[in-house]
Amino acid sequence: MDKQAKMTICLWYDGDAEEAARFYANTFPDSSVGAVHRAPGEYHSGNKGDVLTVEFTVIGIPCLGLNGGTTIKHNESFSFQVATVDQAETDRYWNAIVGNGGQESVCGWCKDKWGLSWQITPIALTRAVTDPESAAAKRAFDAMLGMKKIDIAAIEAAYRG
Repeated sequence: MDKQAKMTICLWYDGDAEEAARFYANTFPDSSVGAVHRAPGEYHSGNKGDVLTVEFTVIGIPCLGLNGGTTIKHNESFSFQVATVDQAETDRYWNAIVGNGGQESVCGWCKDKWGLSWQITPIALTRAVTDPESAAAKRAFDAMLGMKKIDIAAIEAAYRG
């Protein structure tokens, strides 16, 4: 982050904030790793000189990775939602997250190896399930409920009826 952002998302890690930031920067467009700050002294979960915080950007969103220790764990109450334009982009992000030690969940959700939740959400899915024509939207929604990674062709087929 070149200048101090007015608002930054702070994400808690157990000593591997820099690894996570580099993974995100290598996986998503408009993402990068900025400054890496080291602890000036001993602290509850680390030593002087350990990486304390990492400034990074994920798809244009400024973040700060904090190596705070084992006390706090990520959970599904916070997730990054990534809107994808096609199946190839959906597959690329899903496979990068799940294939790098993450795990699949349902309805387009997955977790990365650090426990952070991601929603890999095709724009086609959002359009289908929010259509004011309720029968078509319900068919698409019901199709989504049976999926892990979203299959755009199956969503579109269900939407059409």
